[in-house]
Amino acid sequence: MSQSAPDKTPDQTDWTFGGTWPFEPKYFHTSDGRLHYVDEGPRDGRPIVMVHGNPTWGYLYRNFIPPLVAAGYRCIVPDHLGFGRSDKPDQPELYQIPKHAKRLEALLESLDLRDVTLVPQDWGGPIGFYWAGRHPERIRSLCVMNTIAHRPPRKVPLPLPLHLFRTPGIGEVMVKGLHAFVRIFLFNAGVTHTERLTDDVKAAYLAPHPNWSSRTSILVFPREIPAGPEGRVSDYLGEVEAGLANLKDRPTMIAWAMKDIAFTPDILDDLWLKSFPNARVMRIPDAGHYLQEDAHERIVPELLDFLKQLDI
Repeated sequence: MSQSAPDKTPDQTDWTFGGTWPFEPKYFHTSDGRLHYVDEGPRDGRPIVMVHGNPTWGYLYRNFIPPLVAAGYRCIVPDHLGFGRSDKPDQPELYQIPKHAKRLEALLESLDLRDVTLVPQDWGGPIGFYWAGRHPERIRSLCVMNTIAHRPPRKVPLPLPLHLFRTPGIGEVMVKGLHAFVRIFLFNAGVTHTERLTDDVKAAYLAPHPNWSSRTSILVFPREIPAGPEGRVSDYLGEVEAGLANLKDRPTMIAWAMKDIAFTPDILDDLWLKSFPNARVMRIPDAGHYLQEDAHERIVPELLDFLKQLDI
């Protein structure tokens, strides 16, 4: 696995989306395909690694990068394989959670980062905390947003849409055919302030997955959700949770959307605050699952203040 120069392949898509994503693309080569990422800010700035989930990409953090860079931080925002500008092989087995995690680990280790603040959300938690727990010497602090990195303590309740996405045949039609995960969940149920999703923003979330085969990665994620404490993914989450013990003394901020239908407030109270009882907690009453869309103007100043306090 290795890094490469910025992409030179012709592409008819305007990946700036009306100037909302003005960042230079970089690529990291793996045996499964290229991973796209952006790396903005001073090389000697403290790194902030922001990790997305499903069905988003690094664009989710577009409102975080400029103010963090202006404050002197270096922002690394990768796209998982199958998302954003990363390659999209039509091979479901490549999108299992442990494989995402190992590719992210390889990318971040290639950058040899130190004093990192990890900012994960959604599937970014199980994927990003795999790396952090295995390399605690690289981690300075954490900013956790609506995610999980724990073995499920009990049976996992799944809303009807997720049951449908997980059903063979029906899931393919809904996710790969109708693009329902983006058009219904991301553009509606996952965001409280849907008026913020302008035409440019919607175009940015639709562009990476223009057809049936490119949406394989989106479908695999809901099928990786564990049903309860036992099973392949639950065992993986148990490994990730064990790694949290290596990070228990790291300063931690938690920004939690209280209207998230996926990661509900009890996950914050019953899991995260037991793992990090001294965390600085920001509960956002009117934000949904994609809180970076709903409340970035509140989260970013809080994050900057949190980071500033670490240097006092």
